[in-house]
Amino acid sequence: MGYPFSVLETGYGQAAFNMGLDEAILESVAAGTRLPTLRLYGWKPAAISLGYFQKMEDEVDVEACRRAGVDIVRRITGGGAVFHEAEVTYSVVIPEGHPLAPPSIAESYGILCAGIIEGLAPFGLEAVFAPINDILVAGRKISGNAQTRKRGCLLQHGTVLLSVDPEMMFSLLKVPKEKSLGKLIADVKARVTSLEDALGRAVAYPEAEAALLDGFVRALGLDIEKAEPTEMELASAARLASEKFSLASWNARR
Repeated sequence: MGYPFSVLETGYGQAAFNMGLDEAILESVAAGTRLPTLRLYGWKPAAISLGYFQKMEDEVDVEACRRAGVDIVRRITGGGAVFHEAEVTYSVVIPEGHPLAPPSIAESYGILCAGIIEGLAPFGLEAVFAPINDILVAGRKISGNAQTRKRGCLLQHGTVLLSVDPEMMFSLLKVPKEKSLGKLIADVKARVTSLEDALGRAVAYPEAEAALLDGFVRALGLDIEKAEPTEMELASAARLASEKFSLASWNARR
C-alpha cells in the first residue's frame, strides 16, 4: 500500500480561479477534510503568474497583456514571473510532517520533483533535478516549481512545458533596459525546452497529463483516489478568485 492521495484533474481554468482552487484545497487538507492532494490543470486564457514577492509594474507590461487577452495573477508562492499557455500545471498539498513533506525545503523539492522526472521518462527523456527547483532535459529547463508552507501544510506547484514561445512571452514581460530583446529571446531558446522541442512533435495536454500523473504515482508511491473538488472547495475557490486573486489590491500589492 502506498501513501493515500486524492487526485483532481480539473482541466483548464482562468488564472484567478486556478490560484483560488489551489488555496481552497490547501484549506481542506489543513482542516483534515481532504487527503493529501495532487491536482493537474491548465490555463485558459493564457496568463502570467507573478511570484509572491515580485512587483507587477517591474515585471509585466499590463497594457500588452490586456490587448492580448492574457490574465495576470499573483501566486502565494515565491519565484519569478511565469507565462502559462501550452503546459500542464500540477499542485501538491501535503500536511507538514508527512514523509513526502520533510522540514527541509530543498529535500522536499527533490522528493516531489521526482514525480516530474518519472513522468517524462515514458517519452524517452532523461530529465534531471537541478536544485533548488528546476527540472532539466539535455541541460535545458522544461519545468519550474515553487513552494510555500502555510496552515501546517506544504503547497508546491509547477509546470511541464508542452511548447514554448519566447517572442510571445517577451511581448508581455518587461525587458530590462540593459538587455536587448533579441539576446533575451536567444537566451531563452538556449536555456529552455519543451516536450515539443525535445521530441520533435506536438504533445497534447491529455497525453502529458496522463504521463505526469503516472509519474507522480510511481515516483512517490501514491495510492490514489480520483475525486472532484467539493462544493465547498469550489465556492471557496470562487470567493478567493473574486475577492483576492482578481483584485489589484492583491496582484499589484507590491
